[in-house]
Order: sequence, then structure tokens, then C-alpha cells
Amino acid sequence: MIIGLTGSIASGKSTVSKMLQDMGFSIIDADIVAREVVELGSDTLQEIQNQFGNEVLHTDGTLNREVLGSMIFHQPAKRKQLNDIMHPAIRKEMLKQRDELTKKGNETFFMDIPLLFESRLQHLVEKILVVSVTEDVQLERLMSRNNLSKEEAEARIKSQLPLSEKEKGADAVIYNNGSIEESKKQLESILKIWDVSPYNSEK
Repeated sequence: MIIGLTGSIASGKSTVSKMLQDMGFSIIDADIVAREVVELGSDTLQEIQNQFGNEVLHTDGTLNREVLGSMIFHQPAKRKQLNDIMHPAIRKEMLKQRDELTKKGNETFFMDIPLLFESRLQHLVEKILVVSVTEDVQLERLMSRNNLSKEEAEARIKSQLPLSEKEKGADAVIYNNGSIEESKKQLESILKIWDVSPYNSEK
């Protein structure tokens, strides 16, 4: 079974992903893949350079994320241009990793995709697990974690689909408002109901 793991900014998805790894599950992480596809010498990095110019590179030829980020932040057209380069590359690499895990006989693994719903990637997985929190907890955590003002934190949260909408598309939800122990109990209960364990898979 291929399970999609998703949430929103400051919902605690990374904490749940770490729990799954500690249990022995294999995780294909979209954020890690996004860094891998723009490594030095990659076709994706070359395409970004072609579209956005040499100023998005450091002197050693690696991607300057700060410059690129500031370039696309207030320009939706440029952001779309970047997404049109990045998303197919990320999808292709994730599918490659999925096929490799399947070939190794990995019966159950997770695809950790922060923007699973926003990018309409539900078809890549068989079940969807959403890590959710209430809006006030999400806001509070994001402000303290990233040292943001209320307005800045709210703007980042609003740039993603509301968690209430993601919950509607989920096969199961972990409510991560309480302690890590409470979230872990919920996770263990869901895995038991789904009858999945990592023990048939390579760690």
C-alpha cells in the first residue's frame, strides 16, 4: 500500500513523518526530492538558469534559493513558470523512487507530499493521511517557530488549502493539537486499522 502523508505549514507533518521512519517505514519525501532535482549538473537547474538568468545561481553554480525565492514571491506569473519546471521533475523522481521501492518488495511505504491536494497528486497514492491542527494552534506554532508576525504567518497559511478542506479528502486524520504521545497513539491506531506494518519492507 502506498500512503500519502500531507498536512499544512506548522501542522506537525514532519513530526509524524519522523515517527514513521522510526517505526521502520520507507518515506519518499517531496521536499528532499525537490532539493535533489536541482543539484549541480541537473537538467532542472539548467532549465531554471535558462528561464531566470545567471543571478539565481551562486558563484559555484549551485541554486541561490534566496534570490529565486524573492524573484517569484510577489510575481504569480514567475512562480507559475518555476512550478512548471519543478513539479514535473519532482513527480518524475518520486515515481522513480516509488518503482525502486516496489521492486525491492517494499509492501508499504509513504509519500510525504506537503502540497498533495494543491498539486492534485492524489492519484499517486492509495490512501491519504492528513496531519491537522486547529487554526489558532497552527498560527501560534508558525509565529513562534519562524519568528513571524501574525500578519506574515496568516499570509503563509492562507497560501495553502485550508486544513478543513484537506481533512475532507483524507482517509484518516491525525489531530496534532496535543502532545507528541497523543499523536503517536492516533498514528498507531490508524496503522492497525489499515493493517500495515513496515516489517515486510527494507528499512
